Amino acid sequence: MQQKLGGRFSVSATTRPRSSDEVDGKDYYFVSSSEFERMRNGGEFLESAEVFGRHAYGTPRRPVESALANGELIILDIDVQGARQVRQTMPDAYMVFILPPDEDELLRRLQSRGRDDQDAIDRRFAEAKHEINQATEVKLYDAFVINDDLERAVEEVCALVSARRGLPSPSNRSTEPTPPSS
Repeated sequence: MQQKLGGRFSVSATTRPRSSDEVDGKDYYFVSSSEFERMRNGGEFLESAEVFGRHAYGTPRRPVESALANGELIILDIDVQGARQVRQTMPDAYMVFILPPDEDELLRRLQSRGRDDQDAIDRRFAEAKHEINQATEVKLYDAFVINDDLERAVEEVCALVSARRGLPSPSNRSTEPTPPSS
């Protein structure tokens, strides 16, 4: 999607430990809890949250604002709580919520990751269902895309964002948002 849209993902800061295959500054900015609090208290985040009561995550404000000032597209991968915070500070942000095809597939995807025990899977599943309910109940998001096929979902998001930016669609697919199913 980055190549198709000419944009890039923002890099979040987190207090969670870095895994052996992650690169600081590329995958995340790995910071201590005290550094994270200093950044939060200093207004350095567009949004921040504690996830699962364990680790904090936040989107550094400066790189996003710099990219936008340069006319770049910047993609934030954030939860509903973060989207609310971004909407308050950046009301013109274009927000797309990615939905799983259904709950069974969501659970299967969580289980197939192979990095969580059953308690963590259950917690993530419950939180994901809560996020979906929150996202579909409020008028926070501009569009919803069902990720039933990754390539098709990416094309749909690219078409939506291109239409929003007044650019030709990178594919011939419709640019109408897909409403969530109840």
